[in-house]
Amino acid sequence: MATAREGTPLLPSSSSTAAAGPSQPPATPFDPPSELRRHHSPALPLLLRPGLLSRVTSSAPAHIEKHTSNHDAVLRDLIIGFSDGLTVPFALTAGLSSLGSTKLVIMGGLAELFSGMISMGLGAYLAGVTERQHWEAEHAREVWEVDNVPDMERSEIYDILAGYGVSRDAATPMVRELCADKKRWVDFMMDFELRLPEPDVSRAWISALTMGLSYFVGGLVPMIPYFVMKTAMQALAVSVAITAVILVVFGFMKNWVTIRTRRAGLWGALETLCIGAAAAGTSYLIVRLLDRGE
Repeated sequence: MATAREGTPLLPSSSSTAAAGPSQPPATPFDPPSELRRHHSPALPLLLRPGLLSRVTSSAPAHIEKHTSNHDAVLRDLIIGFSDGLTVPFALTAGLSSLGSTKLVIMGGLAELFSGMISMGLGAYLAGVTERQHWEAEHAREVWEVDNVPDMERSEIYDILAGYGVSRDAATPMVRELCADKKRWVDFMMDFELRLPEPDVSRAWISALTMGLSYFVGGLVPMIPYFVMKTAMQALAVSVAITAVILVVFGFMKNWVTIRTRRAGLWGALETLCIGAAAAGTSYLIVRLLDRGE
């Protein structure tokens, strides 16, 4: 992921006089676009950019305040996978329970559970791979532009800084110092022009495992009563009670962890419970109506 140092001044010492010149041709082949100049809007301030907050070098100060991290992405995948797993298979098993066969509920529920786990995992993996490929393509574009049209890229830096009210005279020493290092120059353009932090190379498969497994666990819980109860309706009653409690706790904790207010937690609990109840009730009624029609 793209990184920066908190507390490191953007404006270097004016004693630096190194001027950037054309670099060696890039190793990655790139087909330049017909229109190279982009329109800029003010980027987020340095200390508010998640990608920059995690960019730490050996000379960075010891104290770094991080607002986001890879744990946030894992938590997001966990929430999505578990909530979907808790709702969709539960709604399906509730609907199949109206047919009165626990064996049918177990077979249908497990089939949906495994297919849903695979689908969620593959979807998360493909999303992570696509995100990485998009970053690599944009990075190659910036490398080509720095190598082949450096004057235009310098002008873009001035445009970006102008959005913060930095005059050209004040920005010139910084631009000179920044452009003296090709990697730092490209990183700056990725962070402030495109606003694309570098994705973790392991993000795709971690996201796939997190979302797939959390979906499976969330969907398996409402099915447990059907393995031990004699009738489908008895199992449904126990499943509804267990799932309702889990939905309330999960909804509260989800909002409490992300927003950290009791009001948000209570709203999340109510919201999650209503969604689960609506899904299960709709599935149950539809199956009952179709069964009566026959």
